[in-house]
Amino acid sequence: MTEKTLNRSALTAHAVRKAAEISPTPFYIYDEAFLRARCREMKDMPNAYGITVRYALKANSSRALIRIIASEGLGFDASSLNEAKRAILAGIEPDRILLTTQEVPAGDERDDLEGLLMQGLKYNACSLAQLASVASFAARNKIAIGMRVHPGVGSGESVTRNTGDKYSCFGVHLSDMEEALAIARGASVVIDRVHVHIGSGGEPEAWRENIERELGFIERYFPDATTINFGGGFRVARMPDEQAADIFDLGMTAKQAIEQFRERTGRKLKMEVEPGNYIMANAGSLVSSVMDIKKTGDDGFTFVLVNGGMEVITRPLLYGSRHPFTVLAPDGTVRSNEFDLDSATTEELIIVGRCCESGDSLTLDAGHHIVPRAMARPEPGDWLVVGGAGAYCASMSPFNYNSHCQAAEFLLAENGDIRVIRQRQTLEQMTQNECD
Repeated sequence: MTEKTLNRSALTAHAVRKAAEISPTPFYIYDEAFLRARCREMKDMPNAYGITVRYALKANSSRALIRIIASEGLGFDASSLNEAKRAILAGIEPDRILLTTQEVPAGDERDDLEGLLMQGLKYNACSLAQLASVASFAARNKIAIGMRVHPGVGSGESVTRNTGDKYSCFGVHLSDMEEALAIARGASVVIDRVHVHIGSGGEPEAWRENIERELGFIERYFPDATTINFGGGFRVARMPDEQAADIFDLGMTAKQAIEQFRERTGRKLKMEVEPGNYIMANAGSLVSSVMDIKKTGDDGFTFVLVNGGMEVITRPLLYGSRHPFTVLAPDGTVRSNEFDLDSATTEELIIVGRCCESGDSLTLDAGHHIVPRAMARPEPGDWLVVGGAGAYCASMSPFNYNSHCQAAEFLLAENGDIRVIRQRQTLEQMTQNECD
């Protein structure tokens, strides 16, 4: 009989037990088959005149995962110079990477940027200062660059994930566009890529609206543009009651709009997208151990204390994000699973971590309020498997807070093997750069 999976990935109780024999909890485990399938889905996104899919490295930069994604033919989106360097250390060629960053490199970093540009790294100018800094060098070396445009309109899963409205500063704002174009003309640099990213996890309709908006920017301001980059931000369905973005439908909308743009202007535009969450989120799970059960009186709550909280998964604290829970006994028995709650006796419980922070909880809303969740009451020693933890968890969490060690990472290979792709950090490694 085929063993039931625990969430949207192919993770099973058997795989969790095998990983737990290798490393103590907490640890992350990623599903190779799911990851490859998502890469292929994105590459098949409808388009008019070609598409480049760039995986957003900030979602998860573990070397083994980067190499899997590269083997599927995807390019990469880097949000810092170090992200680009890290990908290159993993074996990714510079010409497969687009750097879109808030940084204005100086000194040695400036030298590194120029060296990588000469090796084919692609660059988006995201401010007047960045544009002025790189324009002359790019023009002298006949390197075309891109520009990220701040559209003044955005959409995200939460306020802090909206990257397009007046509360965020990503890209060259429309009010600065004439000055930016004057800088580009003065340096004789070619701008061949226009980039707009409005936010992560927002309404698919907002993504559709951005298509026509960005095409309008290209028609008005960028006569040399050959590539339109819509960014990422495709909505992901982690929870059973959530609906993911329809990649095929969004691609068809973009395809038709780009074809109409060609009919109107005679210009063919290649399309780029930059998914991170969509590719990686549901490929990964976090496994922690239940250490204790606590109560706060008859009018209070029941708290389940696990050894993997905000230091390994910060999204609930930052965004009020929900992740699906599976309670798993050490013998592999599934006590409860949010994708099949009808089969379990449940109660309202709160999951908290071990950090000395009252906000260290996996059951918070966007206002940082405790929101109990229905699940079977676990026993100390049980595992809590948190789904949808592949993106913005291992890469974004403050893992050394309270001097906790960075968690191990595993790959559930397509053949069913469990492979270590990151060793658990030791206390000695945590302190090795400290000086008296």
